[in-house]
Amino acid sequence: MRELYLSLLRYRDHFLYIVFLILSLLLLFNNDSSNILLIRARANDAFSFLFHPIVWYKNTVNLNSEVEILREKNIELSLKLDGLIQAEIENKYLNSLLKFKEQSLYELKTAKVINLGSGPIFSSITIDLGVNDGVIKNLPIITSNGVVGRTVLVSKNTAIVQTVNDVNFRISVKILPSESTGIMRFLNNNLFEIREIQKNANISIGDKVVTSGFSKIYPEGLNVGEITEIINTRGSFQKVARSKNFYNENSKLYVFVVMERK
Repeated sequence: MRELYLSLLRYRDHFLYIVFLILSLLLLFNNDSSNILLIRARANDAFSFLFHPIVWYKNTVNLNSEVEILREKNIELSLKLDGLIQAEIENKYLNSLLKFKEQSLYELKTAKVINLGSGPIFSSITIDLGVNDGVIKNLPIITSNGVVGRTVLVSKNTAIVQTVNDVNFRISVKILPSESTGIMRFLNNNLFEIREIQKNANISIGDKVVTSGFSKIYPEGLNVGEITEIINTRGSFQKVARSKNFYNENSKLYVFVVMERK
């Protein structure tokens, strides 16, 4: 307490100055005369000018924060829109599969593709149906666009399918409307080659290619592709045709297992 008293005595001039300054300001700003109002206005202008950078900084920070929030909202809405578009596409795709299944002449089981296995020697997909679902070896696998391949290895709940774009894949086909027959094999990309076609076969570019029915695996009339090129070789008793296939392993989520004819 003594130290406080001594400090007040030592700095009494400063203390009294601060006290009288505060009292003066209180008296000044509580006065409503025109001169005092003018002083208040000028003081307000001065303080506004001094605080302008602080206000500008706060507004900039708030604006950046609002922009960041709006950006996050925009991303969120974009993701939701993409999800809705994807859901609509998948819904149309599933509806087309259902319609194809109902109109098919064969008893079909829908299988989901759970794995892709493409390599230089063997191209395949894995489906989620197996022995427990009645699937056996050498059953045709198709989509609404045509033949995908055949089952080659079947376990209890899954099956491996050799696809048409495997270098070892062969299938007996006929070309419509002439019904000329041949053996189709994979060439590259989505291009296939049909050999053993008779030299005098009346075929044209754009003709439809379907399974011939001569195979024990594939029933007659399953879509395989269409003719894109015809090659006539001199000195040969046969002609070669090339066809485009509509199967794309990267775009198929579901396939059908052909069980039997209805």
